[in-house]
Amino acid sequence: MSDLSESQLKIFIDAVLHYFSQMTQRPAEIKTSYLAEQGTPSFDYTGLITTSNCYRGCVYFTAPRLMLRQLLIEMREPDTTEANLLDAVGEIANTIAGNARRHFGEALEISVPVAFKGVAEQLRAAVRARPFVIVVGWCGHEAAVVVDIEADPASSR
Repeated sequence: MSDLSESQLKIFIDAVLHYFSQMTQRPAEIKTSYLAEQGTPSFDYTGLITTSNCYRGCVYFTAPRLMLRQLLIEMREPDTTEANLLDAVGEIANTIAGNARRHFGEALEISVPVAFKGVAEQLRAAVRARPFVIVVGWCGHEAAVVVDIEADPASSR
């Protein structure tokens, strides 16, 4: 990822770790991170944030149903219906992108989250040939944050 430095990518890693630690008092761990060679991970639910201005592309959080159910229970939310699972995955994506927005400032505009159910085969690399994937482990489950953004040379910084 030539457009994002290691310290800039760490912002996304720190954001997801902070989310789980603060919301559940049970820390998550980074299992691995890598540049995707062939496709990106997709689980049962995905929260997607698109970015624009000086950095274009998308950031998304994708997680299995059981992980999101357990997350809601840990947060003392008894309602684990489909609507709440979608809200949870969207909230996580929004929090991660929001933390990145605080770091990048106005150079990174973010959309409202779009949350959907189902393995998202249509989620291919938006702007990068090889998006950055962060695999997160929490309470025996694995999820992923995919950072697919690049600097937009057409934008003035």
